[in-house]
Amino acid sequence: MKFNKFLTVAAIAASGMLIASCSRQVTRVSTDQTIDVSGGWNNSDSRMAADELTGKILGANWISTHQEEHQGKKPVVIVGFVQNKSHEHIDAETFLKDIESSFIQTQRVRLVQGGKKREELRAEKEDQQTNATVSSMKKFGLENGADYILQGSINSIVDAHKRQKVVYYQVNLELTNIQTNEVVWIGEKKIAKYVKN
Repeated sequence: MKFNKFLTVAAIAASGMLIASCSRQVTRVSTDQTIDVSGGWNNSDSRMAADELTGKILGANWISTHQEEHQGKKPVVIVGFVQNKSHEHIDAETFLKDIESSFIQTQRVRLVQGGKKREELRAEKEDQQTNATVSSMKKFGLENGADYILQGSINSIVDAHKRQKVVYYQVNLELTNIQTNEVVWIGEKKIAKYVKN
């Protein structure tokens, strides 16, 4: 009887320790705070790359050259595809949204939709042709055509030995004149991380 009682107490104590060791704590932090848990690409890297590259692209001469050639009109830009060529899964959408947001906020360029969002807009216009009143229907053929397209890639190199590694990321962006295929701006942002386990 004493032995069974001892086993019961031991089992309860062991399960309590197991539950305590598996508990998890979550703390809210500021979104602009840099916290690097894994050593991989994270929101701080995305924000840092977007901020620096946006500053470079909006400060470059291509904007004034465009305005001189087009009677002071702001260039119209479409943000294209940024290819992930790195060793890990990186969702480039947050990075691209930061760039698009900067374009809108600075008002130095005009931004038009591309890709799937443009297709969705065109499908809505098509639907309106039969389902909206004539006075509220949006017409085809009145879109703002983009003058330039921004495209790029995210690359990485990993140098590892035993419990140490250096992860090197490079974000490359190119802005191309759609009419002439001339590359009018190229920029890059490099990030290196030393990780020791």
